[in-house]
Amino acid sequence: MKLILIGCPGAGKGTQAKRLSKHFDIAHISTGDLLREQIELKTELGKKITDIMDEGQLVPDEIVSRILSERLKRDDCKKGYILDGYPRNLSQAEGLFEIIGDVDKVILIEVNEDIIIERMSGRRDCPKCGQMYHTKHNPPKVPDVCDECGSTLIQRKDDTEETVKHRLDIYHGATLPIINYYDKKGLLVRVSGNGDIDEITSDLVKILEEA
Repeated sequence: MKLILIGCPGAGKGTQAKRLSKHFDIAHISTGDLLREQIELKTELGKKITDIMDEGQLVPDEIVSRILSERLKRDDCKKGYILDGYPRNLSQAEGLFEIIGDVDKVILIEVNEDIIIERMSGRRDCPKCGQMYHTKHNPPKVPDVCDECGSTLIQRKDDTEETVKHRLDIYHGATLPIINYYDKKGLLVRVSGNGDIDEITSDLVKILEEA
């Protein structure tokens, strides 16, 4: 089984990818994790990736494709895999076809933008112990204070409402061609990501088992 999971920032791709990976016993592959792995291992490629990211640039498609190609050769991919958030543009989608051919399904998790903005702009992190909160769905006992260590909580720059809206604009501009690309191939499946996490997982499993 070869799957692709796409969706806007905050749609819950990572959560659902991990659940599907466990349910179907297939590898969960996040290109972000693959890039971080190269950086942590301090490989020559990792150093190049670090330099590119430090300059505020996007890692070129050819580097991502190269790392992904190597990752797909590992034993845990023999039963299949789910690509989390990749491809991110049409060029990557076309390049991916050259590597693996067509996939079985491309799942698009669609979430109302107001919900995305609320989800992400309400997130708060503890800079000391790493505990995560949400101002509405998982608030600390004392506003802006970590329950675990008493540190002052922070809002990441990526999670401000203005930044989230900007990220959504970028996502829509890059992703619409991908959606059309896979839709024309008859591979695209649209799933609502507005509801309960368990219900979304159940819907995804049902769709894939009936495919």
